[in-house]
Amino acid sequence: MMAQPRQCWRRFANSTRGVAAVEFAMVLPVLAVIFLASIDGGRAIAIYMKVRAATYSVSAIANQYSIIHDADSQAILCATSTVLAPYSTGPLGITISQVAIDSNGKATISWSDTQGGTARAVGSSITLPTNLDVPSSYLVFGEVKYSYQPLFGYFGNNTAINLSDNLYTTPRLSPSITRISP
Repeated sequence: MMAQPRQCWRRFANSTRGVAAVEFAMVLPVLAVIFLASIDGGRAIAIYMKVRAATYSVSAIANQYSIIHDADSQAILCATSTVLAPYSTGPLGITISQVAIDSNGKATISWSDTQGGTARAVGSSITLPTNLDVPSSYLVFGEVKYSYQPLFGYFGNNTAINLSDNLYTTPRLSPSITRISP
């Protein structure tokens, strides 16, 4: 009677039927996580590229003005937000500012407008990147921020990913841009 259970065990140990199904069951969760992460990662990269394009747009449009009124500012900010289509503009913040650099090279904000964000305080100091602090000049500073919420929860962590970009340009038509508010 002992020979029969031993023979059954050998047959079970030598059998290869069902191995592929067991391996697939072990690998499937890992493949599913990689697949979902690639979807979230792809969307985050696509939105970040839109954020970069929006940053360029806000700076490139604003630096073509010599005088900006409230209606112009709103038009610039609204036009820039359309760059993000087809993605939601709810978590989008766009800020356009002018940076005045005095004769000593100190940079301060001379005016700032925003849509969905926080405007920079007039007169506040700003640290410029190297070689942009040309004394007695002005810069247009465009900033775009986007709070990306992953579709699949960022691997269980349900926090948003903050995407942002900024760009400095020089005014094209005049040394500085005058901001007129009613």
